[in-house]
Order: sequence, then C-alpha cells, then structure tokens
Amino acid sequence: MAPAREQKGGDGGEVDLEGDIEAPLLSCGSSFFQDPACEDGEGDEEQRRRRRRFLLAGRSQSNTTSQVALVGVGVCPIESLDYELIENDVFKQDWRARGRGHILRYVALKWGLCFLVGALAAAAGFVANLGVENVAGAKFVVTSNLMLAGRYGAAFAVFMVSNFGLTMFATVLTVYVAPAAAGSGIPEVKAYLNGVDAPDIFSLKTLVVKVVGCIAAVSSSLHVGKAGPLVHTGACIASILGQGGSSKYHLTCKWLRYFKNDRDRRDLVTCGAGAGIAAAFRAPVGGVLFALETVSSWWRSALLWRAFFTTAMVAVVLRALIDFCKSDKCGLFGKGGLIMFDVTSGYITYHLVDLPPVIILGVLGGILGSLYNFFLDKVLRLYNFINEKGKKYKLLLAAVVTICTSCCLFGLPWIASCKPCPSDTEEACPSIGRSGNFKKYQCAMNEYNDLASLFFNTNDDTIRNLYSAGTDDEFHISSILIFFGASYFLGIFSYGLALPSGLFVPVILTGAAYGRLVGLLIGSQSTLDHGLFAVLGSAALLGGSMRMTVSVCVVILELTNNLLMLPLVMLVLLISKTVADAFNANVYDLLVKLKGFPYLEGYVEPYMRQLSVSDVVAGPLQMFSGIEKVGHIVHVLQTTGHNGFPVVDEPPFSDSPVLYGLVLRAHLLVLLRKKDFIHNRTASGLDASKHFLPDDFAKRGSGKHDRIEEIELSAGEMEMFVDLHPFTNTSPYTVVETMSLAKAHVLFREVGLRHLLVLPKSSKRAPVVGILTRHDFMPEHILGLHPFLFKTRWKKVRFGKSAFTNLL
Repeated sequence: MAPAREQKGGDGGEVDLEGDIEAPLLSCGSSFFQDPACEDGEGDEEQRRRRRRFLLAGRSQSNTTSQVALVGVGVCPIESLDYELIENDVFKQDWRARGRGHILRYVALKWGLCFLVGALAAAAGFVANLGVENVAGAKFVVTSNLMLAGRYGAAFAVFMVSNFGLTMFATVLTVYVAPAAAGSGIPEVKAYLNGVDAPDIFSLKTLVVKVVGCIAAVSSSLHVGKAGPLVHTGACIASILGQGGSSKYHLTCKWLRYFKNDRDRRDLVTCGAGAGIAAAFRAPVGGVLFALETVSSWWRSALLWRAFFTTAMVAVVLRALIDFCKSDKCGLFGKGGLIMFDVTSGYITYHLVDLPPVIILGVLGGILGSLYNFFLDKVLRLYNFINEKGKKYKLLLAAVVTICTSCCLFGLPWIASCKPCPSDTEEACPSIGRSGNFKKYQCAMNEYNDLASLFFNTNDDTIRNLYSAGTDDEFHISSILIFFGASYFLGIFSYGLALPSGLFVPVILTGAAYGRLVGLLIGSQSTLDHGLFAVLGSAALLGGSMRMTVSVCVVILELTNNLLMLPLVMLVLLISKTVADAFNANVYDLLVKLKGFPYLEGYVEPYMRQLSVSDVVAGPLQMFSGIEKVGHIVHVLQTTGHNGFPVVDEPPFSDSPVLYGLVLRAHLLVLLRKKDFIHNRTASGLDASKHFLPDDFAKRGSGKHDRIEEIELSAGEMEMFVDLHPFTNTSPYTVVETMSLAKAHVLFREVGLRHLLVLPKSSKRAPVVGILTRHDFMPEHILGLHPFLFKTRWKKVRFGKSAFTNLL
C-alpha cells in the first residue's frame, strides 16, 4: 500500500510529509512505497539501502521530505493522525441523535477503559517481573551452585549459553514476528501522541512480542530495562481497547467500538503510557507526571483525572498480585524485590555542609548524562548501518553484544579481591542460592566478592544493593569504579539491538554506581549515607540524560519510599538538567530525530517569524467540486496520495467560486465503496443519515488504511457523479496567506491539526491557495526552501545548544 501523502498548495511539485530523501529515490511508484510492512529485504535492495543511509546520515541535505521513519529497526511508511473533529452532515446528525443514554455510556466507557488499561498494564508489569525474576534467578542459582562446587568452566558455559539463548530468542521473535517491538517504544509513543501514525506500533503481535521479548532480554543480563517496554505495552493495551480489539485476529468486542476518532484514542494511549511507568516502578503519581512531562503533546484537566485513575488501578492490582505471591506461589518472585526499592526509608538528616558534594554530584551528572546521549547517538547510527544489511546482521549483532556482555559480567569480578564478611549484618554472608549484597563467587565461605554482588545480579537487585543504607564499607572504590565504567558503556551498547529494551533502569543503575563513587571519593566531607549518594546519583544521571525533572523526582521518591529526600533530589535534578541542556537534547528527542519522526516541537523556531505561510506551501493543489464526477475522484486518488482535498462550489451552485470545506481521502473511499451515486451534476438533496451510518466513517486501527485499488467500479459508474456536500467538513481551520509561519505553527500544534487551509489575501484569487501540513513546519523543509536562513544569526541557535532554543 502506498502511504498517502499530504498535499500542499502553490507552485512546486507534490511533496511528502516526513523525512528528507532526494526526489529521485522517492517516486510514488517505487516498490518501497507499495509495501507497508516494516520488513527488510523487500522492494529494491539497493534503493532501500540508499534511502535508509540518507535518512540516517543527516536531516538537512535536502528540502524534500518523505513519509518514512524507523519504527523499531525497520523503515515504515507513516502518516499523520486526524485529531480534528469533523463537522459534516453525517456526524452532526449523529450528535443530534445522541441522547442522555449515549452520553452516559460514552463517559462510563471512558472510565471503564481506563480501569481495564490500568488492570491489564499492572498484569503485564507483574508478568514481566515474575518472568524476569524466575528466569534470571534460576540462571544465577545454577551458575552459583556450579561455582560453589569449583566447576568454574561449567558455570561460565551455563552463564554464557543461557544469556546467548535468551538474547537470540528475543531477537528472533522481534525480527521475524514484530519488528516494531524493538527498542523501548517510547519514541514511537511520543511521536504518536504528537500526531504521527505508523503501522503495527500498537498491534496485538507487537504487544505480545514486547512482553515476552522484554522478559527474555532483561533475563539475559543485557544492560537493558523493562520500564520503556512497559510504557509501550501500556500504550498497546490502550490502543487495542480503544479501537475495539484486533480485527486481524478476530478478537473484537462490539461494545468497545465507541471511540471512532483519533482524539479519544490519543487520550487513552496517554493513560496507557502513564500506566506503564506505574507498573514498572509501582509509582502511580510518577506515571501520571511521566505522561504529562515526557510523552504527551496535549494535556487537559479531564485527562489528568483519568490518567491518575488509571495509574491508581495499576497500584491496586499490583499490590493484590504481590500479596498473592507472598505465599511462595510464584517461584522465585519476591525473593529479590524487583518492584520496590524502599531501602532508604529510615530517618535522614542533612546539613549545609552536605550541599557542596550534592552540587558537584549534580554538575558531573549533567555532564555524564549529556555524554551518555552523545555516545548513544553515535552507537545507534552504527547499529542502524549494520541492521540495514538484513535480518542476519541483526541477529549477528545481538549475538556479538551478548557474548561480550557475558564475558564482561563473568570475567570482571575475578579482578576484585575477596572481602571478609561483616560481623554486624543481619543478612546472610555470603548469600548462596539467593539474591543479596554478599556474593561468594570464587571466595571462601566467610568472604564475599563485592564486584560479583553488583555484576552477578539482576539490574533491580543491584540497584537495591547500591541503594542500601548502612553499607558504606561493603564496596571497595575500585569495584565501584569498574562497575560504573562497565555499566555506563554496556548500557549504551545494549540499547539499539533488535529486541525490546529500555533505558530507564540502566540509567538508574549506572547513576547509582556513579553516586556511590562520588560518595566514596568525597563522602568524608559530608554526613550523607553512601546509599543516599547512590539515590542522588541516579537522579543526577536521569536528569542529565532524559532531562525529566518532576516525574523523575516523584518516581525516585516512590521507589525509595522516603519523602525526606525531596529537597536534595530536586536540587540534583535541576542542576544536572541545566548543565546537560547546554550540550545536547534529551535522549528521547534524540531518538525521535534519529528515527526520522516528523515531531512538532512545543516551541517555535526563531526564523519562522521571518516567514509567512505562503513561503512554504508548495505543490499543485488538488480540489474537488461540490458535485464531482466519480471517474475524476478515482483518478485523483490513484495518481496522488493526498489525505485531504478542498471542496469548492462554483457556478451554478454559487455566485462565485467559494470554499465549501475539506473532504478526507478515507471518507471518499467510503463513498466509492458504497456506490451511492447520482446520474446528473445536480443537487441531489441526499439525506446522508438515511444512507450512511457514523460507523461507516469510523477511524480504523492505527496504521491501517483502505486502498483505492481494492474498489472495483464499472465504466458506467465512472461516468456518474457523487454529491460531496454531506460528507465535507464545513468548518476546517484556515489561515490567511500573510500569517507568519510561527503563528501558524502554534495554531497547528496546539489544536492538533492535520490540514490547515491557506486562504488568499485578495478575493479575486482562487478561494484556497494551499494546505499546510506537518511537513511544512519541519526545519529541514523550511531551511531547504530558504537557504538564506542559514546565514542568519539564528543558525547557531538552531543547530547548536538546545537549551537556548528552548528558552526562546
């Protein structure tokens, strides 16, 4: 299926929506555009490689953009979402027909779906934690028992083979079943909530692979987390419920098919994203703030209440499931505490003398976080270059990384020297056959290997060890330094593989090691516990890499169950974010740009104030008459990919050409499929409500679109006419061609538009001169059309420090 493109107005040629690929590579008839799947090896191989290489090499080499982006690890055609409410005769009649019962059902269903999203997201989070702790726990128990028996070679073989098998299982499942499940999924969710649609990102198979693949990937000891995949999982659950189920797998429910537009589904997906964070960390308030601060582009008070209700359901269901597992019915689950990290819940005091070390922690955290983003961007570009060679290379890359990781995790603890077990600890030392702070590894019975306690554990248990209070002397500075360096770079090289993986937990883990290191180096100048330094180190690295402040602050507090740390966490986050903003953008913005999603920022680029909307509209404008010939409609739909068409009434239906409204491609396809045509070009007086139901025009699932090629019409039907008036949106958003591009950008983004009609300043011209779409606001497109803007004083601002851009 060829991706439908947004049409423009003006003098240029037809232009696509997103990307920046040279025109010769993007002919509409290319085999690439005919395939909607996110698979490699289909279509012209050389053309695909050139296209992806150009997409990943940079975003400012051409002023022509396309509708493709990296979804997971594959290039997919994408479109925009219709968040605007359509006001035509069919939908107006539907609104008028709705009584109190319809309204009550609509409101009740919204809250009911929020309940279901929260409950199912909690179940998904519980299953993920249950699977990780049992699979990884069994692997560590077997390996530890072999080492206890002195069979170190066999232990390494079991550790290596199990990690390799789990990694390859997750990779094969992702590459061959659901490529859109690769990565964290947060960039895809963030782009969707900004108005960008892509195929399969919320499909049922993506949901299943995300959960199963996440369990395998995290259990394989790769430095990846489950928080990002759970955000994507919550969004998938919300999207599937919002569209009434999955018709492809015949899992649908009629009473759920009530949300017929992208606006309602967008709100539900927002709640699902917040539920994912709540399920990952059992942090309901943090989940709401994460959705508000990080992934959502539009917010209102009603959505706040529903998101909070959704995350509250997550907390309740998780608590019930955890209580069920306390009776030893869930295997190893609950032995290591994968969900809660409330390990610094004791009374904490701090004084003025503690501020300098905390400030240093924040400053260095901002620098390390920005460097983390820089290295991650470079590594991902390398991985994308490897992945574009085909599926075998994706598997090979995952195999190499997991083998290197296993060797690192098993080999580095041998560097550390054994330490005698502390005499005043309540925990068993060494901890054999279970998680804990004291791993025996190769040491004698009354000794432990502190580096093995960090490496030879799940990520969650390692975080618990580092956060533990009263453990200032349990870790040697050399062990913490080695672990920090290894986890810092292992987290960078583990992300980007073709499997479900998150960044949140690895950054928390690396930050905890960084905090411990700072505590060991300058902790003598402070009264703070080293466990608290680890918590503040996690906050510092999160603020430096992800640039989230409010949500991270609350998540950290909910993780540690200690409100007394609030001032220190706030101070560290503010400092680290401010420092990191001076170097580059946050990690999720970098990922969105790297993937090629046409994301509309919340701020206006300064050079947009120098341009009017007439300076960017381009392409021949395709318009229809109010009563149009069927053959002409079919021809336009077959030869263009536009999603919206202005409808203009001309004499004798009006005194002069006048804009009647905008008709969508999807609605035209419905009219052609129904074949409710008229024989003459005269006003039909058709009562659309008697011939069509609102369900006929209901929005299909994400990434699913009808095709004009699937509609068969006879020669006689092609000569007939169709009255477009009842199906045309009579109140589309319009701007005058002299409006500044900056002002139009604010309108376009704040309202959540897909099409913005440009009207002429003079009444003597055509009633509409162009259509603004998401593409027209992309910096690459604008700077390509007007290269003189490169020479302005804003060039350094736009392509330099993101902090300055955000402040303008």
